[in-house]
Amino acid sequence: MTDNSSLDPEDRKIVTLARSARARNAVPEGAAVRDETGRTYVAGTVALASLRLSALQTAVAMAVASGAKSLEAAAVVTEADTAAEADLAAVRDLGGPDTPVLVAGVDGTVRSTVTAG
Repeated sequence: MTDNSSLDPEDRKIVTLARSARARNAVPEGAAVRDETGRTYVAGTVALASLRLSALQTAVAMAVASGAKSLEAAAVVTEADTAAEADLAAVRDLGGPDTPVLVAGVDGTVRSTVTAG
């Protein structure tokens, strides 16, 4: 586990936003990404009959749709132990292999930080 107080304030912000999205929408996961200009994009899991996206995939899609050219960081709040490979691939596609992905539990505590690569 990682003590969130040691996180960069901007990283702490995206973890908080991801946690809020999960709680507000009562979905399995919440995610947030920060683009190269510092803008953030927040999303929850999408589970429709015709469309299934993880929270992190949805946040990356929102960033792309809004004109983001790259990502500085990503965060996902989940019950899973780590980010799914498909989530890391989406982050890697926009941010590159060194983009950090913070994986937090449902209480918002960062359990690990991995790279998209």
